[in-house]
Amino acid sequence: MKKKIFINVKKCLGCKSCELACAVVHSSKGELQSAIYAGEKPGHRIKIEVYKNHAVPVHCNHCEEAACMLVCPTGAIHRENDQGPVLIDETRCIGCKMCVQACPFGMIDVSADGKSVLKCDMCIARLEEGKEPACVAACITGALYFGNEEEVNKKKRKKVAEQLVKSQEQQNDSE
Repeated sequence: MKKKIFINVKKCLGCKSCELACAVVHSSKGELQSAIYAGEKPGHRIKIEVYKNHAVPVHCNHCEEAACMLVCPTGAIHRENDQGPVLIDETRCIGCKMCVQACPFGMIDVSADGKSVLKCDMCIARLEEGKEPACVAACITGALYFGNEEEVNKKKRKKVAEQLVKSQEQQNDSE
């Protein structure tokens, strides 16, 4: 089953730890101080947006029918396999920005040098090492969760079951 990043908006504090972790993992050194000293501006691929006093982490959805992939004239935006994330081969990207226009979520940015684009790659190198994406690992509140839909749905069902039992117990205690 395909894993993806899920969001629990109620848990997000807007601390931007996910943004920082993303930028660091995509820096050439992969370490904060080294990236700062090198003057790098790797850019983060997850964004914290605010709506009605709620911080909302927004990221690439790695759509099954990815519009960015469909409009890319060079094939720079691709998938390694059917279940994998949508990736960008920066060596093939010509910086035409067609994908930026096509993304319905606004999650593709132009790189600092303007020669290519940036988007979430779900930390493919970390996934290959058996780790979760950097944004998820950095989230101190658990607002970001990496899993498949069945795992997430099972957690939701368990929470509903717990709430029903507690409600029933409280009702029984008051009778």
